[in-house]
Parts: sequence; structure tokens; C-alpha cells
Amino acid sequence: MDHLLLTTQRLTIRNLKESDLDAFLQYRSNPDVTRYQGFDTFTREQAFNFITEHKGKKFGIPGQWVQYGIEITDNHQLIGDCAIHLHTDDPRIAGIGITISDLHQRRGYAKEAMLGLMNYLFGAKKIQRIMETVDSENVASIQLLKSLSFRQEGHFIENIFFKGKWGSEFQFAMLASEWDPLNMPNQVRF
Repeated sequence: MDHLLLTTQRLTIRNLKESDLDAFLQYRSNPDVTRYQGFDTFTREQAFNFITEHKGKKFGIPGQWVQYGIEITDNHQLIGDCAIHLHTDDPRIAGIGITISDLHQRRGYAKEAMLGLMNYLFGAKKIQRIMETVDSENVASIQLLKSLSFRQEGHFIENIFFKGKWGSEFQFAMLASEWDPLNMPNQVRF
């Protein structure tokens, strides 16, 4: 099990740290950012507790979600976070979640972070399958997954009671055999 440290062309993905609190709270307290997330807006205390809980977690424990910070490498500014989950029954199956600050969206950061994580999981960690479950109304995330060649495998109708109403979700996946690192536009180092 490892602490995670990945770099892409513009980004560093690393464990959260206490100095991330203000930037983390800025976007995690914004209801527009959290609309499709599995969490509600955060208070300062919740953000502090969340960072404290995740800052020392290590990658590789099946069943555990581990949250990492996404920062711009040049200025060390936190612009979002991501999570990796290894399936409880088979750690060769992973899930990824990404949240990008509203101040930094539409600049390709989510795609760059996803590509870095996919290269790490498929390449270095020999993951067999990455699965993503996305709210059916989350157009930006659906477009992102399709642009990365994820395959839509399911459409679940009103399968989750979410933030006061029934919601529907899509499931996307990609197999290691479908991943082509030669088409990855950003080099990733780990």
C-alpha cells in the first residue's frame, strides 16, 4: 500500500493536507459543485475532519475510498480532489470520482486527472476494470467519460433516493484491454 503521488503535464495528484482546507472548502461548500456528488455541501468543520481523515490514508485497501488532492503543479494551488476505490470482493476492479472547483472547470483538468489515474491504475497497478456510476443528469461527467472511450453498460431508472428525490444513474466502464496509453495526451509520472 502506497501514498499516492502522480504528476501529469499540469497537475499533481497527492494526499490531502491541512493547508488545503480553504481551497477545499471553497468548492465543497458550493451547491452547484456538489449537485451530483454523493455528499452535500461541507461546513468548515466537516471539511477539516474530512481532510484529517484522508490525509494519511494509503492506496490499496479493498473496499476503502481514498480521497486525494488535485493541484496545479506550477503554483501548488488545490483545484479539486479525486477518489479511488478498489472493489471489496475483487481489488482488480476500481472506481474513480473527481470533483473540480467551479473556479477551475472547463479547462481540461478533470480529463487530465482522469487520464493520469487511468494510466496509473491500468499501467502501474494492473487493474482489470474501472467502473463509473454517474447521475443521468450530469451531462459534463457523461461527456467526459465518453470522450475517454468509457463504454456505457447500464441505465438504472430511479434506483437511488438522492438529496430528497429519486434519481437515475448510468454505469460506465473500461477494461484494461481497451485502454490505449499510446493515445494518452499527457505523460504521467509516479
